[in-house]
Amino acid sequence: MQKIIPHLWYDKEAVEAAQWYVSLFEDSRIISSSIIPDTPSGDAQTVDFQLAGMRFSAISAGPYFALNPSISLMVACRNAEEVDRLYASLSADGTELMPLGEYPFSKHYAWIQDKYGLSWQLMLVGKIEEHQRIRPSLLFAEDACGKAEEAINYYLSVFEGSNKGYVNYYKAGEPMDERAKINYSELNIRGNQFIAMDHGFGGDFTFNEAFSFMIPCEDQEEIDYFWDKLSFVPEAEQCGWVKDQFGVSWQIVPENMNDIMANGTKEEVKRMTEAFLQMKKLDIAALEKARLFPQER
Repeated sequence: MQKIIPHLWYDKEAVEAAQWYVSLFEDSRIISSSIIPDTPSGDAQTVDFQLAGMRFSAISAGPYFALNPSISLMVACRNAEEVDRLYASLSADGTELMPLGEYPFSKHYAWIQDKYGLSWQLMLVGKIEEHQRIRPSLLFAEDACGKAEEAINYYLSVFEGSNKGYVNYYKAGEPMDERAKINYSELNIRGNQFIAMDHGFGGDFTFNEAFSFMIPCEDQEEIDYFWDKLSFVPEAEQCGWVKDQFGVSWQIVPENMNDIMANGTKEEVKRMTEAFLQMKKLDIAALEKARLFPQER
């Protein structure tokens, strides 16, 4: 099982966006879709899907959070034609953040925000086999600018078996914002490759709940561990969601929760929803009791 799952929040477009993304990448498919009834946003629709072998999850739950470039998806491309194909599709009705062209770090690259708000970095790479096809890229901007290295070291301490890869620092006087230290770095967290960098211009956007990371946990002990390590904003704690000291949002959930919500009976899903909406940190035993024994809740 994938140990960290990127999660996207949309107003109403989660399924539509997922179907579109699936059409653009090989080894991609819709895994499941379900309705979470009677949430504060009304009936919320969720969708689990796979892109280039990587699992994602998304939800349509109202216009409360908007995707921005603080977290993007960096796509390793085999040739310039692939960059061009993805650029043509993903830039349609979107916004160009860095135009398609040659850069010191890549002979063919573009950074765009698609029509649903999700940001993509499309990059021609030399040795494709050395790269995960899609890598989440964290851009530390606004109040988090300059904290990329601190975040890398913290995540490596939290997630056992993780390791730091290539790190490149800004040269003296190179960034416009003097807080910026790292202009590119790679790390592996629980088998998932990530990119992290500081915004050289400081930036006017930062992390929010629109792009979060789900951690499927085997048991309550694992939930307790990650909750203790990653929750630094008490007011953000709700339904398994936490926000760390850098502003990144995480969802700490039982590993079978999405499966139950997608495949459980209507009554089971309703009872589970009622139960987890009352929780901050999720309680596996209480959720299972709510699912199986309505009369004893």
